[in-house]
Amino acid sequence: MITRPILRLSRNHRSSSRFIKALEKRLPSLQGPSVKVGFLPALTAGARKLYSNRKFGEPVYAATYIRKRKIVLDQELARSPRELARILTHELFHFAWVRLSNQSRDSYEVLVREEWKRHTRGELGWSAESRKMALSRTPRAIHRPKPWREYLCESFCDTAAWFYSGVRRHPEFTLPQRYREKRAEWFRAAFPAGKIPI
Repeated sequence: MITRPILRLSRNHRSSSRFIKALEKRLPSLQGPSVKVGFLPALTAGARKLYSNRKFGEPVYAATYIRKRKIVLDQELARSPRELARILTHELFHFAWVRLSNQSRDSYEVLVREEWKRHTRGELGWSAESRKMALSRTPRAIHRPKPWREYLCESFCDTAAWFYSGVRRHPEFTLPQRYREKRAEWFRAAFPAGKIPI
């Protein structure tokens, strides 16, 4: 259990605090400075920028700013506790990804490359699956560091959301069960004390 508040809600969104507190109880102990969480309506992203209530960009549920220690969520999530838990867990694990040791990151990559070699379909969230599909359309892209690294990061965050958020079923959970189990084993081994630096 988290020993001190790791998530700080912006003042005008305290109504979501009970959902955030419920999620904090399910998560392992997150170690690090607090992360500010805010909500904005109708989020879209484009040209590496986040917009609210604008007519351009692609719709998104969230954006994470690692250096600012800030997460912005679409206001719609405040009305859906399960989806809020899943998306917020995913976003929190972007902080964990950048704090992972090279050894841990490399071992996660070995796991995912093995899935890739076996032509395993599916993922544990659309964020990873959309990148996986793009890589599948241009197989040589897995040798280009940026698209492959982005896929690994999203796969890690989606897997963490599946594993820790408490959401057991979701249409985006399409990875076959045997590979889900291997990923769960990886998370247990990577964070044996249940303490995760973010």
